[in-house]
Amino acid sequence: MIKHRCKWSSSDPLYIKYHDEEWGVPKHDDAKHFEMILLEGAQAGLSWITVLRKREGYRRAFDDFDVKKVAAYDSVKHEKLRENPHIIRNRLKIASATRNARVFIDIQKEFGSFDAYIWQFVGGKPIINAFKELSDIPASTKESDAMSKDLIKRGMNFVGTTICYAYMQSAGMVNDHEMNCFRYKEV
Repeated sequence: MIKHRCKWSSSDPLYIKYHDEEWGVPKHDDAKHFEMILLEGAQAGLSWITVLRKREGYRRAFDDFDVKKVAAYDSVKHEKLRENPHIIRNRLKIASATRNARVFIDIQKEFGSFDAYIWQFVGGKPIINAFKELSDIPASTKESDAMSKDLIKRGMNFVGTTICYAYMQSAGMVNDHEMNCFRYKEV
């Protein structure tokens, strides 16, 4: 039997694995939230497949996405990261990871967890969309606009509304699988 997948998942095995196992699955683990915030910010201006191909490099370079360790990075660590060919070596994106980690920790302190904070933007449960075509899926929504505005106000960067919407998709806050995709009903 042929599995119908969202058209964006292409034929790349890495994309297919990500699509079939992660994308759109609701996440409630702060460590996973931090990983996705960091990776979505790194993706800005690039294709997601580029980030997926470097994901293991990011995992090693950023201490397995340990938010407390990343928050403590200094300029010496940033320069070492800029020399690492296994990640995207953009100076602003590297600095952003540390800045965003610090804000992430502040949010955890304020709300008890980042999860409690972030899910408020969708009323605590996933938004189930009913898109037939890839072209129907928006780049942003009023929810991602609100999330972006609040994260920026708190001091994060590389969290524009389009990045926030991609994050919402990856974190399962929205189900944007195309209706004919086998994952649509599973998620």
